[in-house]
Amino acid sequence: MRVFELERYFSRYEFQAKYLLSASDCEPLSLSRLLESARPETLKRWENLRFNYTETMGDPQLREEIAALYQTLSPEQIQILAPSEGIYIAISTMLRKSERFIALLPAYQSLYEIGTSSGCKLDPVLLEAREGRWHLDLERLKRQITPRTRLLVLNFPHNPTGYLPSRAELDEILEIARKNNLLIFSDEMYRPLSYRAEDTLPSLADLYEGAVVLSGVSKTHSLPGLRIGWLATRHAALMKNFRIFRDYTTICSSAPSEILALMGLQNGKTRVEENQRRLGTNMALARDFCLRHGDLFEWLPPGGSSVAFPRWKGETSIAEIADRLISETGVMLLPGTVFDEGGQHLRLGLGRNNFPEALAVFEKWLKHKKISD
Repeated sequence: MRVFELERYFSRYEFQAKYLLSASDCEPLSLSRLLESARPETLKRWENLRFNYTETMGDPQLREEIAALYQTLSPEQIQILAPSEGIYIAISTMLRKSERFIALLPAYQSLYEIGTSSGCKLDPVLLEAREGRWHLDLERLKRQITPRTRLLVLNFPHNPTGYLPSRAELDEILEIARKNNLLIFSDEMYRPLSYRAEDTLPSLADLYEGAVVLSGVSKTHSLPGLRIGWLATRHAALMKNFRIFRDYTTICSSAPSEILALMGLQNGKTRVEENQRRLGTNMALARDFCLRHGDLFEWLPPGGSSVAFPRWKGETSIAEIADRLISETGVMLLPGTVFDEGGQHLRLGLGRNNFPEALAVFEKWLKHKKISD
């Protein structure tokens, strides 16, 4: 299996940087604030918590809370686990050696690396930046399907571009999948984070019987350190296989994390609305920054998620810019090279409170660099 370039990059810089200008999550909550907002009965569970093993499917009350986020799912159709573990288990289970699968690129590396490292063939579909926006070519998607294609890997809203299809485009994707009897793995970690309420898409777990959905509390609920996510599907055979596979990974989740995740989800609407407001403010700042420096950046607006992926137009490589920036200012910037993208783009993380300050430091450094170079 190849080195996970993004995770190695974060491992190198994340905890030494003063500012994370490319974080993918929204402003993380403090424990005190989470406890302050907890329902009395859940707070009592926390205070009386014993450090036993937890149920392998996940805490029953937590699964009930998660199932309520969907239109058609029951708690028995939810499997609690760590988000990255969910990707590993689902794709390892859904693909068999020598089969083919389709994934949208650029992407979080594990969404395609797990499949290719197990002997399956990736047929990529590249998101294209044209006319100032990100586009998905559905005709190209159709052409990539072969008789051995088993799985379609989706991620909406998309990381790192923020691309979000229309409902009509999503319905066309699902029709393509049904016609070709494809399974779908749908990474929906950012699903509630759309910039217009009317653009928020339904979960594919509710729309397609062959879909497996990944979600969690890391991005939209500001609780990444809990490491709590879930797989959701109406496909009973796949869910059974996920549970069998998980006996060989973590077996069960952290007892404190499950109770804290329950608190977060019980106050989830308030948290999502708070994050959406911050994202709207920070996206406007990022857009104006790119427009002020139009010789160096092309702004490509995200439709959803907490990230954007503008084009870099400078002569110096964005990887070199990122290395110099963190060394000289403490601002961590993520170059597109960590997404196997070639270095024409950079990821901006729009979910943190100090984004305006970090962007101002970057802009000041950039102006000095342009003068001194």
